[in-house]
Amino acid sequence: MQAVFLDLNSLDCDDLNLSALKAEFSDFTGYPATAPQQVAERIAGADVVIVNKVVLDRETLSSATQLKHVCIAATGTNNVDLQAATELGISVSNCQAYGTASVSQHVMALMLALHTNLIRYNEAARNGQWARAQQFCLLDYPIQELSGKTLGIVGYGNLGAGVAQLAGAFGMDVLIAQRIGGDSIGGRVALPELLPQVDVLSLHCPLTEETRDLIDANAIEQMKTGAFLINASRGGIVNESDLADALRRGKLAGAATDVLCEEPPVNGNPLLADDIPNLIITPHSAWGSVQARQRIVDQVTESIAGYKCGEMIRQVN
Repeated sequence: MQAVFLDLNSLDCDDLNLSALKAEFSDFTGYPATAPQQVAERIAGADVVIVNKVVLDRETLSSATQLKHVCIAATGTNNVDLQAATELGISVSNCQAYGTASVSQHVMALMLALHTNLIRYNEAARNGQWARAQQFCLLDYPIQELSGKTLGIVGYGNLGAGVAQLAGAFGMDVLIAQRIGGDSIGGRVALPELLPQVDVLSLHCPLTEETRDLIDANAIEQMKTGAFLINASRGGIVNESDLADALRRGKLAGAATDVLCEEPPVNGNPLLADDIPNLIITPHSAWGSVQARQRIVDQVTESIAGYKCGEMIRQVN
């Protein structure tokens, strides 16, 4: 059985154990990256294709006459034409819940950094500002405690629940938003009702037509002046220009995002401007702990082994 992994470097930084995965195949080829024009050639003759973000559209899938199974080394499936795969008899599996611990701790790290002004204090210690202080400590920037604050969570799957659990350990009160575009669930709060109550808003919902630009100027205006916003979901859920404006005029005390609308932001982004205060941006790295990435490899291996035995695991079509 022949397999190709089209974008291995998006997952492995030479710190993962791939031996069990490779052992599932008589022929395994891992490409560091694959450009769109290279996909058809590289998957020709492959029985199994493993991808993270490389696009497999209808035309590409149709050209791969030997292909029987696609394993997505991620949860999102938007890079694979699932309808075409079904029509062509190609099964598709993905990975799930591998990054709950990694993303949850990253969200809390962002939240803590904002509330403690961690980055400003680190800079003050290094640039000589502390050395010029008139006393032993430097308290030029406000420090707030998470305890007693209200956290609002939009998207209460594995990631949202993981953040809620950690937030509870810090003494935060947690409100869960009603599912956007879905049925009402008892104990949850409609977003317009939730926004004015929260001190911190954390986003963990998928990007859909219902959630695109969900947090725009109107939503931000409903939030408390001085609230914080954390986005570790998808860039398009927050209107980036509106967020930049809210930070500049002090409507929000701070924000942190692990995602942008275009990744990497080769064409620039409103949030990358130099004059935006109290904004932390990380490069879509929240999911990327070595443990989480190894879980992906292990889940892919499990899915392949199941496929070979006729037992589909985490099938998505």
